Amino acid sequence: MTIKRSEPDNRMSQTVVYGDMIYLAGQIGSGADVTAQTKDMLAEVDRLLADAGSSKSQILSATIWLADIATISEMNAVWDAWINPANPPARACVEARLATPEFLVEVMITAAKS
Repeated sequence: MTIKRSEPDNRMSQTVVYGDMIYLAGQIGSGADVTAQTKDMLAEVDRLLADAGSSKSQILSATIWLADIATISEMNAVWDAWINPANPPARACVEARLATPEFLVEVMITAAKS
């Protein structure tokens, strides 16, 4: 099987496809609060999955990191409106110190090809 990497730089690829599996690098968003960053981040997930031949309905697992777990309700409000309720993935959400103080939320996705 061939490994296909998209948007690689010297550190990582944004997407790696191997067989029928799609792995996204950790995605962040921009904005002043968790709501804005989550919306932006999930739009990027949509774009990357579409480019890889998949969609949010094919997400198998998601790991979400929040800079402050007290913002989980804000993030969940955006997540719940975005995710396909008929096909929810396995998910974990934890508090963690992210790469810079400006980052409030990050997600890592594993999906199947459509």
